[in-house]
Amino acid sequence: MANLKDIKNRIQSVESTKKITRAMKMVAAAKVKRAENAVKASRPYTAELNAMFSKLLNSVGNINDCKVNSKNAVDNYPCLLQTRPVKTAGILVITSNKGLAGAYNANVIRKTVKLIEDYASQGIKCKLFVVGQKGISVLHKRCKNLDCEIAGEYLSVANDPTPAGTNIITEDIAKYFVEEKIDRIEIVTTRFRNMMSYFTEDWVVLPVQKPEEDHHIDPLMEFEPNKESILQKIVPLYITNIIYQALLEAQASELASRMTAMSAATSNAEKMLNELSIQYNKTRQFAITQEIIEVVSGANAQG
Repeated sequence: MANLKDIKNRIQSVESTKKITRAMKMVAAAKVKRAENAVKASRPYTAELNAMFSKLLNSVGNINDCKVNSKNAVDNYPCLLQTRPVKTAGILVITSNKGLAGAYNANVIRKTVKLIEDYASQGIKCKLFVVGQKGISVLHKRCKNLDCEIAGEYLSVANDPTPAGTNIITEDIAKYFVEEKIDRIEIVTTRFRNMMSYFTEDWVVLPVQKPEEDHHIDPLMEFEPNKESILQKIVPLYITNIIYQALLEAQASELASRMTAMSAATSNAEKMLNELSIQYNKTRQFAITQEIIEVVSGANAQG
């Protein structure tokens, strides 16, 4: 049986842990509401932009040349709209900078590794663009055994998704695609469902997927000043918005997962404290009883 000092030290340790997990739960709960509101506010815009872009591509038709030579790779829309045989795939992986978020990071990394292995079975190499320190640390080790390499690392946007941070990621990915270092780019992220659940997904970003034929009659589209000018604005906006939406979804999912994990950890700490308190009282009672028996036994021996 453990002595009183050991049990008391364990109680103090669990109480300290409980304070930390409770504080982390409260911080995550405060942040997740803002993240949820940001996700819900951006989804209608994203849906409308995707619908408009689909109609725009149907009206424009096929673009087979790559004549634009812009300083920014993301502005070279003809190259971004082209489809070519996939020799190297790019994967944007979105994880968090911190742990203690349940299985959030493990789920994203597991799906990423599965995707890399699927590509490897087809003879396709992978280049990774990783958001978040947790993903960077794990995938650096995993890439030694997989046919892939990390081409870009991004930390700040994991904690604070912003349009400026998203533009950096978009430009890097577009540059690799335009220079034909990658022939396809996907995002492995999480889709926020509610405070209690999320699920991992992979989204195809490049080449831009042309919608299936729509047999409904749409109004005739006219382009002012011309379709090239419209595409040069809308294609970068479309790609950047997909990545930004993925970052928002991931942040909300991460915070929800952390809140749930810390809530469970706090409950487990409370349960452990109750069990340790009972054990402490039993041990203390046993020690007192033992002392009384020894005193009585000594008195009887003298009498």
